[in-house]
Amino acid sequence: MSKPQPKQSTGGGVPVIIIVLVLVVAVVAGLVYWNGTRTPTPPGNRNGNNNTIANTNRQSSIPPTAPAGAQPPNFLGSQNSPVTVEEFADFQCPSCGATHPVMKEIQGKFGQRIKFIFRNFPLPMHDKAYDAAAAAEAAALQGKFWDMHNLLYTNQQQWSSDPNYKQTFKSYAEKIGLDVDKWEADAAGLQARNRVQADMDRGKALNITSTPTVFVNGKSVPYGDMNVPTMQKIIEDELKGNQPAQAAPADQNK
Repeated sequence: MSKPQPKQSTGGGVPVIIIVLVLVVAVVAGLVYWNGTRTPTPPGNRNGNNNTIANTNRQSSIPPTAPAGAQPPNFLGSQNSPVTVEEFADFQCPSCGATHPVMKEIQGKFGQRIKFIFRNFPLPMHDKAYDAAAAAEAAALQGKFWDMHNLLYTNQQQWSSDPNYKQTFKSYAEKIGLDVDKWEADAAGLQARNRVQADMDRGKALNITSTPTVFVNGKSVPYGDMNVPTMQKIIEDELKGNQPAQAAPADQNK
């Protein structure tokens, strides 16, 4: 008659399956905690430089207490239009250069039906942007802001990489028929630079951190919507919303 075999131990009486379940629960809990506490990666900026923060105020409106910016502003269209398009941009910003044709087409389509304002907002990582803004404001003192504005954007790649960019700006001043000596003095003077600073102060008060930033009647436009069809619809909707209400027709049965 054989002796009964002793029962095998499983590590102090704890079944292996319980140990496995405990480990699985611990791993899952750790993953949930990690996902709940990590900082989200911020979206990329549109200036081609990782040192800037993407604009996050796309759904905000301009508060009435914001600084006014340079007065009078550089604008096209009608002073009394019910729709104002306000662009904050940097002359050296590649995204602003890419958006420039869109803004020109919008200006052409709507003409006197809108008021299109350009605000200088040179970013610190663009080494020539502030001087370009001052050059444009100096041209504005001779009534040629938009001529200089257009040349700076259409030739952006050329002067952005040119160490003698100020000489290039001077050639633009000659091309558009400015008094070049006066323009040079004004570009270095306080009047033009104070206007640039006033625009920058307005942009900073609105928490603008990237360019281009565009507002239509105080409401920000997402960068992805800065194309002609979408901008056109946004503006047309604002124009319709600002039309005077028509009187109800009289009741013919009275």
